[in-house]
Amino acid sequence: MTEAGFDLLPGSHAIIAVMFPGEDGARLAGQIADDMLKLGVYVTAFSFPVVPRGEARIRVQLSAAHSEADIDACVDAFIASRDRVTAENK
Repeated sequence: MTEAGFDLLPGSHAIIAVMFPGEDGARLAGQIADDMLKLGVYVTAFSFPVVPRGEARIRVQLSAAHSEADIDACVDAFIASRDRVTAENK
C-alpha cells in the first residue's frame, strides 16, 4: 500500500488505517469506500467526530482467513477506487 502512495497509520495489529488527511479527506475516504464496495471489498470510512478533524481514514481488518490473493485484491481495489474517485473529482 505504501508503494502505491497510501499513507498507513503505523501499528502492528490486525486493524490497518489508511489515512486521508486534510479538509477533503473525509469526502475522499467516503467515496473510495463506496467505490470499493462496488468492487466487492467491504471497508469502512471514518471521519470527524469519530476521529480528529482532518484525519479521515478507511479501516481494514486482516485475519488469518485472508489469503495473499485476498490481500492483493484489496490493494488492487484501493488503487482502482482511488484513481477513479480522484479522476472524477478533477
